[in-house]
Amino acid sequence: SMKLPVSRLQRDLTDSTVIRNVGVPFGHTLIACKSIIKGFSKLIINEEKLNLDLDNNWAVVSEAIQNILRKIGYPKPYEALKELTRGNNHITKESLHSFIDTLEISDDLKDYMKKITPFNYVGYKLE
Repeated sequence: SMKLPVSRLQRDLTDSTVIRNVGVPFGHTLIACKSIIKGFSKLIINEEKLNLDLDNNWAVVSEAIQNILRKIGYPKPYEALKELTRGNNHITKESLHSFIDTLEISDDLKDYMKKITPFNYVGYKLE
């Protein structure tokens, strides 16, 4: 009864173009998702290059070290790592391990930190 027009000049707008075309964006989204999946299936991963890039970028491990230092209450962990990671210094496994050796922490924790590599560290996680 609420849909009945008051006069013959009124239009029923309940079947508006917005409602009629609501499926169009969903259809386009489905086509886009299928296209992305098809594109991903064509990717060829160059594992050798990935491993080389990881091996040449030990700076990514500094995030893990900083988080561990924060967790144990080490004073100013950001500042401790700042000199190592800033500037034109290329961070290598050796330079990172030398830095870890200078920290005033337990030997067990130093050994734990030295086991973290760009190959096994995937980022910060909440525990």
